[in-house]
Amino acid sequence: MRVFDVVDFGADPTGRRDSADAFAATFREACGCDGPSEVLIPPGTYALYPERAERRDLYVSNTVGADERYRTKTIAMLVEGARDLTVTGTGAALVLHGQQTALAVIDSENVRWAGFSVDYHAPSLVEARVVAAGPDWRQIAVPKDVMWRIDGTHLIWEGEQGKGGRPYWTGRDGLDYTQVHDPRTGRTRRCDNPLFTGVRAIREDLTIEYDHAIDDDTGLVYQMRPTVRDHPGMFIWESRGVALDHLQVRYLHGFGILGQLSRDLTISDVRFQADPETGRYTASYADFVNLSSMGGQVRIEDCVFAVAHDDAINVHGTYLVVKERADDRTVVLEYRHPETAGFPAFHPGDEVEFIERASLAAETAIRARIETVDGPNGRDDSHDPFTMTVTVDRALPTDLVTEDWAAENISYSPDVTIAGNLITGIPTRGVLLTARGHCVIEGNTFDDTGMAGIFVSGDANDWFESGPVRDLTIRDNEFRSLTAPAVLVEPTNTVDGGPVHSGITVEHNRFVDCTEPHVKPKC
Repeated sequence: MRVFDVVDFGADPTGRRDSADAFAATFREACGCDGPSEVLIPPGTYALYPERAERRDLYVSNTVGADERYRTKTIAMLVEGARDLTVTGTGAALVLHGQQTALAVIDSENVRWAGFSVDYHAPSLVEARVVAAGPDWRQIAVPKDVMWRIDGTHLIWEGEQGKGGRPYWTGRDGLDYTQVHDPRTGRTRRCDNPLFTGVRAIREDLTIEYDHAIDDDTGLVYQMRPTVRDHPGMFIWESRGVALDHLQVRYLHGFGILGQLSRDLTISDVRFQADPETGRYTASYADFVNLSSMGGQVRIEDCVFAVAHDDAINVHGTYLVVKERADDRTVVLEYRHPETAGFPAFHPGDEVEFIERASLAAETAIRARIETVDGPNGRDDSHDPFTMTVTVDRALPTDLVTEDWAAENISYSPDVTIAGNLITGIPTRGVLLTARGHCVIEGNTFDDTGMAGIFVSGDANDWFESGPVRDLTIRDNEFRSLTAPAVLVEPTNTVDGGPVHSGITVEHNRFVDCTEPHVKPKC
């Protein structure tokens, strides 16, 4: 095995100099190597700035859709076209600056990441802790890396300055989205932002005076951010056999881990949790793990998921609406959710299933094999990013009517194991699962999720996240202090055409201080 040491390529383990170009050069060499190879990141702290990092034009599910302003992604560690590569960083701390993807695996096979930690120096997410409050005022404190200035009765937030002298990001007051976290209980909930309503004055010690009476919210942390998901925090696309093992993920910008049209993913012993020394609590800008149209085996085991801005784990496919019929075997399919577009949803040889959007019923579903695909390639704008034309191996029935039907790539619907994880501080769902493989959720702790602990959905009209569950066992989990159902089965069909989901077993779970029905099914 050939070993490529980032220090040999010029990386600085003291963190005083930018190591981005050295990391990029190391990964390029390792990816071009014949035979097994290892990228070694020795113990130390490495500063990774965006100006010299790799860049790729990419379309990513569940983020910014076809918005050309965000097509170019900056990537600190890029593995592309590699086979049998290990990235080892025991004792290494990677500190990212600006807005970028921490790591990406594209068109690769058997890639393992292990041992290091990832954090961002100054995220575009502001956490304001209320340190004191009175009848009509409150004083807030923010982490030391958050830059701010007062503009009349407004606060202007700024990221750190880039190498060109301008801040990487700016924002005002409550930004676009707010949730509140209580460090005393660990509870996190979505909320309206009370900090910047009716402001009379702001003082230099970050005391905000109001023209109205306020509630005493001392100790609460208001977590504020933009809503543009310009980068995935980590990205896995058209790859097989990727493993993330024994990592410390302190924060991920833009999104969490996004897996797209890949197979056989393992996430094991990864701690998604902010570094308490930073004064931050949030570890992800959105979901922690979102797997869109994955195949093979997905294993998420022995991890900690603590405080995100959306679901902890989301495993789903994608429904594309049948927009046109060109002939008996050829249809035009369309992405309908604005966050998802621009990448291929099918390959020749994949199996497609067409379902009625109103009923989502298995009994009327139609299956075929993809022969040809003409659509977006995931990298540029040479094709309409929303539509693709597919030809299948059999004549489609005449009652497959445009707009009334949707298509899912069922060659990418994995077997899933989610086991031994702690999920806490989540404002939404602990696990959202819509996969038709053999799925087991066992031995996890769901601590006070804001919505269902486990949500089995299925939706061809809103989020367009497919598909049916056929074999799911939920056992030996503990659900604590939930104010929503622990297990919610709720497909969005509007017509009863028979069961959408089947084969679900819920057994030997423990429910502690949960106020809603433990299991609420609509199959």
